Amino acid sequence: MRAAAIGKMKRDQVRTKSPRLDSDKTGYVRPSSPILVGLKSRCPRCGRGKLYAGFLTLANGCDQCGLDYDFADADDGPAVLITLVVGAVVVGLALAVEVAFSPPFIVHALLWLPLLLVMSLGLLRPLKSIMISIQYVHDAREGEIE
Repeated sequence: MRAAAIGKMKRDQVRTKSPRLDSDKTGYVRPSSPILVGLKSRCPRCGRGKLYAGFLTLANGCDQCGLDYDFADADDGPAVLITLVVGAVVVGLALAVEVAFSPPFIVHALLWLPLLLVMSLGLLRPLKSIMISIQYVHDAREGEIE
């Protein structure tokens, strides 16, 4: 019984040391997962407001809680991850089809180019949103040299 009380006390201490995981200074309760919020393309603070004004253009701020999205700087992170993942999938499938069927080049072009475009464009927005949500949760900022 005493061990359970100590374990509960340690969990409470961890929560108080890291307030960004439960709520932030404005009193908004943090959404449960930055990945789920990112997949929904919602505000990383409240989980309700829209993150984008266009396909990949960020809105100026959240229309629900007023969070300013100036901190968001995904840069090339999502594009690099997509290049690695989609490239591995498409090359693996292309090699498997080549070994199994040996089709002409035009068949490869007709199969893999549309798949490459659909996968790349389909993953870009969710991965950018996830990266922005994770930046918010961990309060990531640009590095500075003193």
